Amino acid sequence: MEERFFAQFIQCFFIALGVILGGALIGGIGAFATGEAPFTAMNRIARKLGIWGIVAAIGGTFDAIENLQKGFLDGPSVEVLKQGLLILSAMGGAKAAMIIISWLIQEEIT
Repeated sequence: MEERFFAQFIQCFFIALGVILGGALIGGIGAFATGEAPFTAMNRIARKLGIWGIVAAIGGTFDAIENLQKGFLDGPSVEVLKQGLLILSAMGGAKAAMIIISWLIQEEIT
């Protein structure tokens, strides 16, 4: 595996983390400004943003599916492994963001 892959692996983690953390925190500020309970809104927003953080981190679903197709049909199986690891990295970033939000609001995010 090349050095560029490891940079992309780390970026996927932090992009997913940032999408969920940023969205939940800014959404909580918006909820506070409109008179809603900010922690409840942050919990709801974090749950809704989970999949979108993963999709944003891997660069959109079409590219990921195209790379998986290339790996299965045309190219070496290393490409399939790389895409799988990038998706796992993004899922790890999303889960880390959910844990940070749950620590912050002291509620369980289901």
